[in-house]
Formats: sequence, structure tokens, C-alpha cells
Amino acid sequence: MALAPCTRHLRDYVAIPSVNPMGRDDLPAGIAGERRYAEHLREQLRRLGLDAELVGEGERASVVAEARAQGAGDTVLVASHLDTVPVDGMEIDPFDPEIRDGRLYGRGSCDTKGGMAALLAALEVTLERGTLRRNVIVVGKSDEELGSRGVRDVLAHLGGRRPDWVLATEPTELRLVTRHKGIALARLVATGRACHSSNPDAGRNAIVALARATLVLDALNEELRAREDPRLGPGTLSVGLVGGGQAPNIVPDAAWLVSDRRLLPGESGESVRAEIEAALSRAGIEDVAVESCRVEKGALATPDDHPCVRACLALLAEQGLPSEPATASFGTDAGVFAESDLPGVVWGPGSIEQAHTSREFVAVDQLEAASAWLVRLLESDPA
Repeated sequence: MALAPCTRHLRDYVAIPSVNPMGRDDLPAGIAGERRYAEHLREQLRRLGLDAELVGEGERASVVAEARAQGAGDTVLVASHLDTVPVDGMEIDPFDPEIRDGRLYGRGSCDTKGGMAALLAALEVTLERGTLRRNVIVVGKSDEELGSRGVRDVLAHLGGRRPDWVLATEPTELRLVTRHKGIALARLVATGRACHSSNPDAGRNAIVALARATLVLDALNEELRAREDPRLGPGTLSVGLVGGGQAPNIVPDAAWLVSDRRLLPGESGESVRAEIEAALSRAGIEDVAVESCRVEKGALATPDDHPCVRACLALLAEQGLPSEPATASFGTDAGVFAESDLPGVVWGPGSIEQAHTSREFVAVDQLEAASAWLVRLLESDPA
């Protein structure tokens, strides 16, 4: 049976490793970085007559292209991230895509090479027909899985060419996500005084101080439950990394932790830092300080009555797809675009339950439905 164009594209994309190294230096040779995938997309886009370019440095490249519709009054930026998480522990060959039982398996098939495959197939249709009614900025971004450097590279490249709105492809099971939490990482450092462990009273144990701070953060997470967003629920705080000490027989003079704070709309790195510092002060902990607090991805809160939301929901209803605004439990680069005052939504084939798993897959029927809906989006008159 002949494969639909979007399925053929996805098969090719999965076969191109584009693993985000995430600071590791122990990945198998030849699988790290997005450049090969970005170069493949650049050539595909150029064959469609678009002036596609790579942006970013070295192996961490992104790709940008623009298709313009005559007389269009609307520009949408459709963004799909190029990177995948690493492949440790996978139970299938991550880069040998297999189609079985209506599913296409492989790393990135769900998160989010399926979204890019659906978009490319939709562009092929609309450009061949000459029916494009919206200006489209096509973006394949690097580094979504860690620091979102690709979004920042793309925004710098675009300069004053700002889209009206953004559609970020992520596995939402074809539901239109208009709200999700953001992500802030806070690094706390504890300082003490080193001494021989045979006489610990002569020093100050930084690890003990950090342990007290950890309990304060855990209590702060409980406090967050008292203030909920009506659709997203409460913000959360979790300690994910800790370190410190030199040897068992030395009272440690330094220790550190990194906490993951899920942000509600309106919260910022500054507000999170102030909240943690206040909690430490109330607990009387003086040897622990917030060294840094940075937002990795902002929260997304696009109003239900925004023109892009109304247009997308109307087209989804027309295609018989879910047509109510939805929320997501995970952060996306749509939140990063929103920090630059670019409103957006998140939508795409696949389920987040399959993302990052040892047998990652996307349902082929969802992939093909996504491509058909994107054709309708690109061919529709802007609101």
C-alpha cells in the first residue's frame, strides 16, 4: 500500500538522528545535534520554491523559510522542534522507523517530527494548487527539549518580521491547547565551613543546611496548592538535582540543588526567586541563597476569544476534530514565543503519553488527519 506523503516524510525524518545532547558527552557518535535534519528540511523547502535558511551555530542549527500568499492579511508561524530526547533504554531501533498496526515507531515520531511531516505535506499540496491564503513562516527549531535556544535564534533572525500568531506542533491528540504552565529552574547554594569530620562542631555543614532548605521548598510546594489557576490547577515545585561535599571525612563547606518550578500565567523568574527567598527567611535559614532563577519556558495563556483561537477551533469543528480549548500539563516553546508578545496555540498529532518512551510512536491516522487540517488552515481566509 502506498504511503501518504506525510507518512513518507515522517519515516525519512525519524531515520535522521537529531538528539539533544543535554550537556552530555557520552552519546553514541553521530546522533547528537539537529543540523542534519535541518539541512534535509532546508532542501525540501527549497524544492518547494522557498528561500529556506539555517540559523544557529554548529550542530545546533534551526531552519526558517517563508511562503507568502498574494494579498494575505495574516501571517502564521508554524514551529516544530527538531531535537529529540536521547535514546537510552529504547526497546526499538530509534532510527529505523517501522510502520505496524497503524503506528509509526521511532524516536521523535511523536515528539515532534510528526508535526513537521504533516506541515511539509500540507505545504506541498497548497503550493502545488496555488491555494495558499495565509503567509506562513515555517520554523524547525533546535533545543526545545532543554533551553529553547532555537526559538531565540529564530526570533533574532526574523528581526522585525513578526508573525500575527504562532502554532507550535506538539503531541496534543489534535486538541487545541491554549494554556499551559511554564518552567523556571532555581539553583540554590549552601555555604558552610569545612573541618575534619572527627570534630564536626568545629565547622558548619552545608549539606545539612541544604537539607533544611529542601524541606522548606517541599512545604512551599504544598502552599502553592492554595492558589490555583481555574484551568491549569496550582503551580508546583520539585527538587530534582542535588550535590555537594568532597569526602566522607570532611564536613562540607558547599552544597547545591536545582528545583523545577511550574509557572502559572503571570508568574515570572523574579516572582519565584522572591517567593523562595521569603520562605527561607521565614524558616531562619541564613546559609542558603538563591544563586539563579531563570525561566526556561514561559506559561501560555492565549484568550479563548483571540482570533487565532477562534479560527482554529472553527476549522477543527469543520473537519470533525476536537473543537474546544484545551490545556496541557507540559511546557512548550509557544510559551517562549508568548514572552516576546507573540500569541499562539499548541496542536499536533500524537499523545504526550508516547513522547520520550522506550517504544515511541504516532498513530498514522492522526498524522494524516493533522496534514489534512493544516491544508485547510493554509487555504482558509484569515479572520
